[in-house]
Amino acid sequence: MNEILSRYCPRIDFESYEDFYANYTCNVPDGFNFAFDVVDEWAALDGGKTALLWTNDEGTMKRYTFADMKRLSGRAANALSAMGIGKGDVVMLILKQRPEVWMLMCALMKLGAVCIPGTWQLTAKDLEYRCNIAGVKLLISGTDPQLMENITAVRPLCKGLKGVALAGDGIPPGFISIREEMEKASEDFPRLPSKTSDPMLVYFSSGTTGMPKMVLHNHSIPLGHIVTAKYWQCVEDGKVHLTQTDSGWAKFAWGKIYGQWICGAAVGAYDTEKFTPKGMLDAIQRLKPATFCAPATIFRYLIKEDLSGYDWSFIRHTSVAGEPLSPEVYYKIKELTGLEIREGFGQSETSVMAAAFKWLPVKPGSMGKPAPLFGLNLLDENGAACDDGIVGNISITCAGKNMYETEEKNGAAIHAGPSAFPGLFRGYWKDEEITGGAWRGGTYQTGDMAWHDDEGYYWFVGRNDDVIKCSGYRIGPFEVESALMEHPSVLECAVTAVPDPMRGQAVKATIVLARGFSPSDSLVKELQNHVKRVTAPYKYPRIIEFTDELPKTISGKIQRNVIRKKDFSQ
Repeated sequence: MNEILSRYCPRIDFESYEDFYANYTCNVPDGFNFAFDVVDEWAALDGGKTALLWTNDEGTMKRYTFADMKRLSGRAANALSAMGIGKGDVVMLILKQRPEVWMLMCALMKLGAVCIPGTWQLTAKDLEYRCNIAGVKLLISGTDPQLMENITAVRPLCKGLKGVALAGDGIPPGFISIREEMEKASEDFPRLPSKTSDPMLVYFSSGTTGMPKMVLHNHSIPLGHIVTAKYWQCVEDGKVHLTQTDSGWAKFAWGKIYGQWICGAAVGAYDTEKFTPKGMLDAIQRLKPATFCAPATIFRYLIKEDLSGYDWSFIRHTSVAGEPLSPEVYYKIKELTGLEIREGFGQSETSVMAAAFKWLPVKPGSMGKPAPLFGLNLLDENGAACDDGIVGNISITCAGKNMYETEEKNGAAIHAGPSAFPGLFRGYWKDEEITGGAWRGGTYQTGDMAWHDDEGYYWFVGRNDDVIKCSGYRIGPFEVESALMEHPSVLECAVTAVPDPMRGQAVKATIVLARGFSPSDSLVKELQNHVKRVTAPYKYPRIIEFTDELPKTISGKIQRNVIRKKDFSQ
């Protein structure tokens, strides 16, 4: 019996999906703190238990136990405290999969500070917006030259930013070495008073009609990911689980820390500078995960490789999320490796909402059946439940409980919600209007569309807005359009998704040129490079089409759906 897991789940084993859905419960104690109640508790119960198995492109391997994590997170908490970080302060981490990510996330939990993970690809413009809107007090990053250049450029523009710390060697003047600060700090850090409802984690989620929103989670989110880890990813106590993702994405919370450590699994980490299929394959051979999860893009790349020389026997369970996996890729992976990939669905706002759970036969292309607790349903535009085969908005109906209750934190109302729904976000931080638009009458409408068949399986259709899913990234058209409009050649533009066999979707820009400019291959390249400079490089339009006019409604709104429909029908 897993002593940690059993503290929060009165019942762990279930005979069937129906038994699981009807009878799974999770206790959320007031004052729960993952760093103290899980990480430090594992250190007390079994300090030599592996917490993190880390490797990089050079093949270096490092192992950290839970005793190591307790000690190092304590040092990190004391180091951060000495820098002036305390309860409610906001700290941004941009660290890829450096080992410090896990130590610092736990340290921030111990302090009661708010963690904002960021991706390595953030531009100067991205950093300035995020730091100012969130009130970031301290930024901790790696030593990538381009990232440091961006940070240096915007640092004077970030009003509340008090310091920048770096995890790496050769720290330049004006920056703090987080490793040196940790080395000289005490490893003993006392438990501070806290509430489960305190803000803990914020992810920036790309929107379609504005700048990225701040998705707020409190200290209950780790317990929500028990379902993600135990019943969908099927992690095993004492075995390695590998989810491949950067620490800046919400998939990190899904697969690389919370549910995995509650279940006693060791987290596998492949800290790559640039993804290559061979690098991924070699890392898998070194880490030997018992369970493996990745976005569909990785599986699409892997099937293009010669997989015959690789050992797959140690992997007992495989899963995919972040974007739909085509049946063709599912069958090819099964043919080449024998692995059966089980799809899951969720958002930055949630833990796993639906999945091909272990009791269910896999239907390739389906995201499985609903997870317990959420009351998942499909609603039409009038809020009525959809019949089989009818496309509806994937929604969480909270069985009459008031999910819209608020608390006052740091001068802003946040949505606490009942503890019966761990893993569900508590609102869009500092934006009551957007939060109110997402929560309607106690129901959260995700904006993602699906239909269910007569066996209760859900089938993803797409976003009811225009978010593009490319290689596991969610890209908001507004951000790309805003970047393009800064170029003098662009009069009007619309950014949409087009099918892409490797990435799932690619970004396309349909552009009306300003007077004096003519279409050319050189202009296409110039516009692509421009977008790479002013926003995250992965958002640039791989396809650019010039047109005399854009389709619009009578009121003058651009009809992106008309462009998208034409491209998807070809």
